[in-house]
Amino acid sequence: MTGVGKVWLVGAGPGDPGLLTVKGLRALERADVVVADRLGARPVLDALAADGVALRAEIVDVGKLPGHHAVPQDAINALLVQLARDGKQVVRLKGGDPYIFGRGGEELAACVEGGVEVEVVPGVTSAISVPAIAGIPLTHRGVATAFTVATGHDQIRALGGGRDHTVVLLMGVGTLANSALTLARGERGADCPVAIIEDGFGPGQRVTVGTLSTIAHQAAARGVRSPAVVVVGDVVRLSPYAPDALATLDLSTFDPLAAPAAHPTGKANPS
Repeated sequence: MTGVGKVWLVGAGPGDPGLLTVKGLRALERADVVVADRLGARPVLDALAADGVALRAEIVDVGKLPGHHAVPQDAINALLVQLARDGKQVVRLKGGDPYIFGRGGEELAACVEGGVEVEVVPGVTSAISVPAIAGIPLTHRGVATAFTVATGHDQIRALGGGRDHTVVLLMGVGTLANSALTLARGERGADCPVAIIEDGFGPGQRVTVGTLSTIAHQAAARGVRSPAVVVVGDVVRLSPYAPDALATLDLSTFDPLAAPAAHPTGKANPS
């Protein structure tokens, strides 16, 4: 071992450098090497450079594409340990938050097992921030009291609850039709509102709003692509992108447990 190195597992947020934490930025400024993901992380590095923030670190890109992992997770783990053992100050820059479907726990365990110092710097997860830019709060008094974050690869049928329990699906575009059909068979029903936010905080940001019975067709017709966040539940009615038939404005009389026909509707801004 040539020196004393350290690994920071830093959450880059959803891709907007303004949502990178101050602690995360400080770690980047002192880093010798940045091991970066494709989503969230790389756009932050590019934006920082465009803003004149000069980082002295070498950038190692280990980004993954859907269905294609150029650098396997085991190799990433080994790289972090070896760099720290070589005395490097290492930032593992991950999109969103390292502990929200980011395999941050695995990387921390590998560092601990490898005998190198490691610190987690939480980030702003896309599960919350991306719906927010579409005007969708995951909880809202009188509308939703809980939310669940899952991936489109999880056992969607095991997600209980009704429309007042918001479901957020990450990496869910490829399995959208199956997820929508499965959720529609439960308490939420086929006419439960759904929103898809593509490329949140990116140049291709776009919002598609429908219901569990229509969203798969809409997504196919519009050519919806990853990265995207899917939100299911009555909170979608609060979005300014919701069409008139779904928009809810009178929250004083809104009952999330009432039959769909009883839901008050009003006008919202067009999508």
